[in-house]
Amino acid sequence: QVQLVESGGGSVQAGGSLTLSCVASGLIFNENTMSWFRRPPGKQREMVASVDSGMSTNYGDLVKGRFTISRDNAKNTVTLQMNSLTPEDTGLYYCVAETPGIRSFGQGIQVTVSP
Repeated sequence: QVQLVESGGGSVQAGGSLTLSCVASGLIFNENTMSWFRRPPGKQREMVASVDSGMSTNYGDLVKGRFTISRDNAKNTVTLQMNSLTPEDTGLYYCVAETPGIRSFGQGIQVTVSP
């Protein structure tokens, strides 16, 4: 059974930084594309950033240049470094593991950015 455990969320003022981490178990980590999604209040879930098994990264337009995703295959961990946060970054952030045909979500962690 895949388990994805997020940590590092919380509250920060605009312009600040947070680092989210996700530890994965129950899967062959280095075969999965790892991503962060978020659900802003009252909006649909959106992809924030992803890193595939070859270390190629992809970012949502709203976070390019501010967020950095990385993975450590030795520790089954994916990290999202978030800088220059704005209130529009507020939301529930999910760690996601994906192989062809299978997508698993963590329970989510709250990020709140105040003006």
